[in-house]
Amino acid sequence: MKTLKLATLILTVLLSACVSQKKYLTLENNYILCKDDLKTAQSNVLVLENSLANEKNNTNAMEQQLEYFKSTNTNLLQRLSDLSVINISGAESIKKSLDALNQQNKYIKDLTNSMQRKDSLNLVLVMNLKRSLDMFDDEDIKIEVKKGVVYISLSDRMLFRSGSFKINNQAEDVLGKIAKIVNDHKELDILVEGHTDNVPISTECIMDNWDLSVKRATSIVRLMQSKFGVLPERMTAGGRSEYIPKETNTTEKGKALNRRTEIIILPKLDQFFELLEPPTNSNQ
Repeated sequence: MKTLKLATLILTVLLSACVSQKKYLTLENNYILCKDDLKTAQSNVLVLENSLANEKNNTNAMEQQLEYFKSTNTNLLQRLSDLSVINISGAESIKKSLDALNQQNKYIKDLTNSMQRKDSLNLVLVMNLKRSLDMFDDEDIKIEVKKGVVYISLSDRMLFRSGSFKINNQAEDVLGKIAKIVNDHKELDILVEGHTDNVPISTECIMDNWDLSVKRATSIVRLMQSKFGVLPERMTAGGRSEYIPKETNTTEKGKALNRRTEIIILPKLDQFFELLEPPTNSNQ
């Protein structure tokens, strides 16, 4: 606006001074150019003002986005922190489970190795027993592995007179050979079980078949201790009476098979139960 006033003033002065026609036209052209420049400048001002307003709007939008990103980032960090805690807890749980599985696997492996050693030992015992007792009648001596342990079944007629619990002289030879092998394996225990048929018995010295079966078992462990040096703490004597028959008692042959004494060679009970006990998980 100041430029326009100045141009008008100059033009008035020049006109009043009676300038020439040529100078007048020149001044008029300059005046028109000034007006155009003014319009252009005003237009540029409007453009700049609009640009400035747009920039302010953009700045506000960017500030809002920045706040949104900050809030989102905070939430993500919190979630990552929670996830980290969960992962740590999960990793500890998995580690405990793996430790427990490793202990169980070790227990199973040790148990399998122990069972294999026991089976090998049973095989050696059976071979040695059969070799040592080879000269005796097979009908009177049966050696077998049953329920994972070695059973030596001795007939009634080899060991005792009918209805008696006094050991025959011939039986001492058999028991002596068994005792020698037993003494070579001091890590094993011996269970002696007396068995009878179902024929009732009652005498001045024997009350019934329970009494007879127990007395026969104790006679054998007593002889193995006193004459053949088997440690008494390794032996157990028990009577089963007529209640675990091998055959029916309706025939004489069946009754003869049922009248027997079994010497069972088995691992020491404390070691056996330790073997069956699973390992304790120290992390629990």
